[in-house]
Amino acid sequence: MDILRSLPVGLYLEQPGTWLHHLDPRLKLFWLLTFLLSPFSANVGWRTGVVVALVGVTLSMGLPWRVWRQQMGLLLLLAVMTFVLALVSPDGFVVTQQPRRPLGDGGLPPATDFRYVLLEVGNLRVTQRSLDLALRIGTLIFTFLYGPTLYLLVTAPEEITTAVGVLAGPLGRWRWPVVEAVLTLTLALRFVPLVLEELQNLVRAVRTRAIPWKRLGLRRSLRIWLLVAERLVRNLFLRAEQTAAAMQVRGFTSAEGHDVKWHRLQFGWGDRLLLVLLGLAWLIRWQWGGAV
Repeated sequence: MDILRSLPVGLYLEQPGTWLHHLDPRLKLFWLLTFLLSPFSANVGWRTGVVVALVGVTLSMGLPWRVWRQQMGLLLLLAVMTFVLALVSPDGFVVTQQPRRPLGDGGLPPATDFRYVLLEVGNLRVTQRSLDLALRIGTLIFTFLYGPTLYLLVTAPEEITTAVGVLAGPLGRWRWPVVEAVLTLTLALRFVPLVLEELQNLVRAVRTRAIPWKRLGLRRSLRIWLLVAERLVRNLFLRAEQTAAAMQVRGFTSAEGHDVKWHRLQFGWGDRLLLVLLGLAWLIRWQWGGAV
């Protein structure tokens, strides 16, 4: 089992290179914030449009089926399951209906074709409120989980930290530790593959010992996994100490004294076009995407 290949969620994909890989990381960060912030106080149509946009961008990248399924398949399944559960759950809106007119009013047709109860099969009941709530929850879960995942997939850690450092640069005038924060973010993003590698090594070590789990029972099995978790934390602290020692040996004792150029930012014509589309997206959001 290779966790780094079988579960690459949140990891940078170097190959194959797509058109999203060549965009400026600052622009991609602006689009990510748009996907995360615009659904707040928005109507269902806008939230559904954000989900469709994310899926469309993923399909336009031309990724292999294996990568596409691993990146979006699980999150899409989670969003669909949440949508179905919220759809058939009680909407929490209990109203005791009292007729305004006496019974036997001549069987007049209703004034409008509005129906609060859309579907009722046995104990399952789908109403207007439950449908609206299911769409809101399902779209938000998919957007908030898949948006950052797609950003990490097509943006290298050095590009992310460079973009954050440039955008947060003015905060340095008020003595904010921008350089230290950028360095910490770089090390944190680079530390994620090490965590997966250590977890993979420990899982392989447990599997090679052919432990009879059925004979051990629940308590002993839980004790073994607690020992594995303790070993994982110990190895991660050891890796962190080795990284810190390597930086000190190379003279990297203070981030302020080292102006490291992680990535060179370039704003091309494609970035300018997408920047204009970003402004149009926010204009549409304020005009027609507000909550009703």
